[in-house]
Amino acid sequence: MVYGGHVYGGEHEPILQPPLFEGVQDKLAAQAVERRCRLRGSPALLSGRLFDHRGNRMSPTHANKGGARYRYYVSQAVLQNKPPPHGLVSRLPAAEIEALVVTALRNHLSASGAGEQLPDNDRDLLERHLERVTLTPNHLELRLRQIIEPAQAHDPANTSAGRPIASVTTVAVPWTSFLPAAVKGIVYVPAHNTPIKASRREALLIAIAKARQWIDDLAHGRAASFAVIARREGKAERHIRLLAPLAFVSPRIVSALLDGTAPADLTLTKLARGLPYCWAEQEQRAGSSAPFHG
Repeated sequence: MVYGGHVYGGEHEPILQPPLFEGVQDKLAAQAVERRCRLRGSPALLSGRLFDHRGNRMSPTHANKGGARYRYYVSQAVLQNKPPPHGLVSRLPAAEIEALVVTALRNHLSASGAGEQLPDNDRDLLERHLERVTLTPNHLELRLRQIIEPAQAHDPANTSAGRPIASVTTVAVPWTSFLPAAVKGIVYVPAHNTPIKASRREALLIAIAKARQWIDDLAHGRAASFAVIARREGKAERHIRLLAPLAFVSPRIVSALLDGTAPADLTLTKLARGLPYCWAEQEQRAGSSAPFHG
């Protein structure tokens, strides 16, 4: 017991002997470190932060089909076999929602003047600035974590004893569901088409999202040139110029990537190099025209 600043030993017999208690605490601490390492190593960037509009957590999961792995976030309402209410977004592909959230977050923070201080690593960016994402049928609601320094500026009496004051900002991001409503099951891959590898598919979608952000930054004056973007991304300017045309990729190609039906041999270089302005020509060059026409 602690009283008057002094610690007094208890008079009762200990339930656990000190060596056993301390051994258990050491094991719990080690497991906590291992768990944090597993979470940081997980590909699910929004794990623990994504919720549907009814407050159900969206948990990361995956499906394997045709030798490819497809990552998703699924509402706990579905995982617990609860009847989903009308309008609930119960499942969505992981790579696309992650790219959308990261792009929206970077755009908002850059516009607010924090662009030069943002970490290049997407996971570090989310851990530092994003508290929660709420998914509604029409928009994403990003609740950001902000720290205002110093606390004394808002606390003349200094009652906070120098601690920073946390405030919350909410950002609404328009969106539409990535999954076609008519498709049953997790993913549909036509028999005539070998599915694209999940890792390549995600790399293509993230590159397209970044290219759109770069072009938007140039158009709205948030970046003066490709050289500025290259310095910000830590890449060579030639790399940025190679990927920038992906901002104008045909919607059919993007849709085929989203639902996993893009040609298996579609690569980042093949798609970006010498990209035609005509969408039909893009689709013809990217692969046989069949995957891009419904």
